Amino acid sequence: MGEVFAGRYELIDPIGRGGAGAVWRAWDHRRRRYVAAKVLLQSDAHTLLRFVREQALRIDHPHVLAPASWAADDDKVLFTMDLMAGGSLAHVIGDYGPLPPRFVCVLLDQLLSGLATVHAEGVVHRDIKPANILLDVTGTGRPHLRLSDFGISMRKGEPRLTETDHVVGTPGHFAPEQLLGAEPDFTADLFAVGLVALYLLQGRKPDSRALVEHFLTYGTPSAPEGVPEPLWQVLAGLLQPDPQVRFRTATGARKALSAAVEMLPEPAADEEPVEIFDQLGPLPPGFGPEGPENPVGPEGPRSPASPKSPGNSTSPAGPTSSTARPAQDHQGARNPSTAPAQATATDPGRPLPPPVPAQERPAGPVHPVPPPQPPPQPAVAPAAPPPRPSETGSFHLPPPVAYPASPYGQAPPHPYTAPPVQAPGPYGYPQPVTAPAPVPVRRPGPPPKVAVPVLLFALVSLAVGLWALTQV
Repeated sequence: MGEVFAGRYELIDPIGRGGAGAVWRAWDHRRRRYVAAKVLLQSDAHTLLRFVREQALRIDHPHVLAPASWAADDDKVLFTMDLMAGGSLAHVIGDYGPLPPRFVCVLLDQLLSGLATVHAEGVVHRDIKPANILLDVTGTGRPHLRLSDFGISMRKGEPRLTETDHVVGTPGHFAPEQLLGAEPDFTADLFAVGLVALYLLQGRKPDSRALVEHFLTYGTPSAPEGVPEPLWQVLAGLLQPDPQVRFRTATGARKALSAAVEMLPEPAADEEPVEIFDQLGPLPPGFGPEGPENPVGPEGPRSPASPKSPGNSTSPAGPTSSTARPAQDHQGARNPSTAPAQATATDPGRPLPPPVPAQERPAGPVHPVPPPQPPPQPAVAPAAPPPRPSETGSFHLPPPVAYPASPYGQAPPHPYTAPPVQAPGPYGYPQPVTAPAPVPVRRPGPPPKVAVPVLLFALVSLAVGLWALTQV
């Protein structure tokens, strides 16, 4: 069993490692599904601040893989994402080499679609590369990618966490203006998208420095080998060294790509289909498609035989089943027909007794002899059942005892209360009982000594105010 993080995420096996953390395949015990958990390796203030920025990113788009939740346990923190089992674009290139142009256009369109949503949130990714573009397992069907790893992304206008003379990102995927220390902008992400597209079409990492020098010296070069001219015109618009000449938005680049796809030649009949298969491999022992085979609960790990069934239950004294329990009839006597089965279940080594022969049935009708009737008992009133809780959990109280109405509206005396003793009067007659004088109830409010001066002061102030208004 793996380590359970924060009582919810069970870490299973590592599936990747980055500069700031390791990515694990984990089981979410609350949502009952597998997720990818990125565990932070360092705990310094700089790394924690980047972690807070990344986990706070919430972008809901089919081609963006943003953090879904996060958790902390002692000195470790992690956040989770959807599990992408198809690997990255680097895995696809490693399996197939250069990809067909139409297949690349599908991937490029999805990447620009997700990047347009990221830019609409004011976020610059700053680390677009094949290893950060993950795929679902789709087989030979239409591919589905998602842009991931927002560890060094930032919103435009936020303070930078690095000095101006330091460049953050992956070497070989920088835009020229990033090397000069310019502020992160959306056009830098579009330059990285052009490098990714060239990588997919050629099957190898392009030399961005030599490409920029060629653009600056000779202008836009001709289409490289294996790249159709309509598609190269779109890539050249993404790879322009001058950000003012480059595509300004991902939406604009996507529209140009859509127009270029219509001019591409049809794929060859013998073209090998690209298959996106599972890159994670099988689950380790103890885990299945539906989660852990022996889930850890409040009572500890549960063995496969622990679930109880109605016909097979266990107890500390041993197995107990319907065959081990002697059968009885309605009068409580043991049924003779089940005695051998009971002996077999309780003592397997004991010899079986001979079967009981069936009694011959008489020819005439058999009248059952009625059992002796017990002597009649005196009728006793049934005791009142104890109060039971109602549907809402309260108890029904017995009805109150009814007393005869007393004159003059006086409350009836309690049955266990003695009548009051009246003292005799001066002439031997009983002295009438007089009710105690009512206690005056003090009404809320200030006493008259305080209320009267306050009222007089208020009247004087009102008169002065009215006089002042007449003088204006």
